[in-house]
Amino acid sequence: MKFSLSFILLLSAVKTYGWGMKGHEAVGFIAMKFLAPEASSFVETSLSGPQYHSSLGLAAPWADEVRRQKGYAWSAPLHFVDAEDQPPTECSANQKRDCAGNGCILTAIANYTSRVVDTSLSDSDRQEALKFIDHFIGDIGQPLHVEGIERGGNGIHVQCAGKKNNLHSVWDDGIINKLLDDEYDGSVIHNWIVCEPGSNFHWESVNAQTVLEPSLDETMNCPLVWAKESNAYDCSFVWTYDSYEDLCSDDNDYYSGAVPIIEMQIAKQGYRLAAWLNVLFDGKTNLP
Repeated sequence: MKFSLSFILLLSAVKTYGWGMKGHEAVGFIAMKFLAPEASSFVETSLSGPQYHSSLGLAAPWADEVRRQKGYAWSAPLHFVDAEDQPPTECSANQKRDCAGNGCILTAIANYTSRVVDTSLSDSDRQEALKFIDHFIGDIGQPLHVEGIERGGNGIHVQCAGKKNNLHSVWDDGIINKLLDDEYDGSVIHNWIVCEPGSNFHWESVNAQTVLEPSLDETMNCPLVWAKESNAYDCSFVWTYDSYEDLCSDDNDYYSGAVPIIEMQIAKQGYRLAAWLNVLFDGKTNLP
């Protein structure tokens, strides 16, 4: 089965989020395409109402929206893993080494996975857990959310589209925003992902058997696998930037090389989010 990944997202004010608001929405909307019946039913019920319209896409940015609020300040460290490695020469992610103290995205995914299926909790608590899972499974696919050097690239000053920026923000939304403007003339009005049959995006390249193992106990190791995969890009590509060049320029090899990585990572995390929820509520990945 072949699909194209078409970013058809609502343009809005840019905020510094993991993947950016548009990237997170993309992960959620992709996941909606692959939900199994029980998972879909839970999402529809939990996220019903005018705020989210039963959509993982619309709910995906929530965790970034609240992290700066006093009542949710505790959640800020849960969006990343501060990998203690040395890109571009050595990349690694180790939960025991990198996820101490206040926890990290790995422990957060485990915690909210247990909470989202806990029927003794209130509907609002389970909805909160679902929204955190929705967001964190997106975050873990962003390579600089699995990197501790220079605060995940926030301290590295670069240029993007003629403006001063930092490396983390370029990967969060700078490249995505340029891609949207280039491909869709900045005029797109819908905020969901459309997968069109007959084109070149190969969903089968993310094989269901390698996304999640068949049992929930085994799947709990998957976030660390995904973190290691994202972190590897810090060595193979992310740290190849030239701080004197515009990283979002059409004639820059960095931009042209980053786009397929970002597209694939967003696609995979949407696919994996669906698989994760399917295992929880339907007992199997139920993926094509």
